Amino acid sequence: MRPVRRPGRPSPGPLTSDELRAALGDPVLDPELLQRALTHRSYAYENGQIPTNERLEFLGDSVLGVVVTESLYRAHPDFSEGRLAKLRAAVVNARALADVARQIGLGEHIKLGRGEETTGGRDKASILSDTVEAVIGAIHLSGGIDEAAKVVHLLFDPVMEAAASMGAGLDWKTSLQELAADRGLGVPEYLIEDDGPDHMKTFVARVRVGEQVLGNGTGRSKKEAEQGAAETAYREIKAAEPAGRTAEPAGADA
Repeated sequence: MRPVRRPGRPSPGPLTSDELRAALGDPVLDPELLQRALTHRSYAYENGQIPTNERLEFLGDSVLGVVVTESLYRAHPDFSEGRLAKLRAAVVNARALADVARQIGLGEHIKLGRGEETTGGRDKASILSDTVEAVIGAIHLSGGIDEAAKVVHLLFDPVMEAAASMGAGLDWKTSLQELAADRGLGVPEYLIEDDGPDHMKTFVARVRVGEQVLGNGTGRSKKEAEQGAAETAYREIKAAEPAGRTAEPAGADA
């Protein structure tokens, strides 16, 4: 996958869309739908309440979920429903989607309001992940499910392949709980905050292990945010351990 990020890129707009299309595999994609998919609500608010990407995000979320779910189902005929669900959660979450967005330089194309622009919105996981889904929704409307599936496979097949061997990463909360118990650190405690309207909330989770807050995570659900926080804490604990003590807790990849 060829990143298209360039230093010093001017403000996003139609002139940058060819590079983005190339990074997406040149799919059938209506230009107006693409621009809408790139329009964050903060930009719309500052420019006369023009249409935002939220409806396309809603559609793209479902399209992405269907394509990934079917792919995992076909690729792993011996996996249980529970393991397939963990695999899907490892692929379809705000952090993974944001990583995909960064790989194709999506952030520089997003239309943001001044406030989001000045606070680092172009690299914010929630904005990047929402925009990925909106773009997938736009491709689905432009060329149908087969066209959208091509793009999903281009962007997410490497993520799905990596997820199959993630071990602890298939359920970070369970893995952190087992690791904390094994190290005598007690039961992890999660602290949740939320932001945004009811239909578009973003959740931020912090996890306390023992006396320390070791991780934080962001997501569109409490569960997703907690998984992100658990991953950060798990890695912090592992990184602080002496060399040679690297065994996974029992059952981490079950």
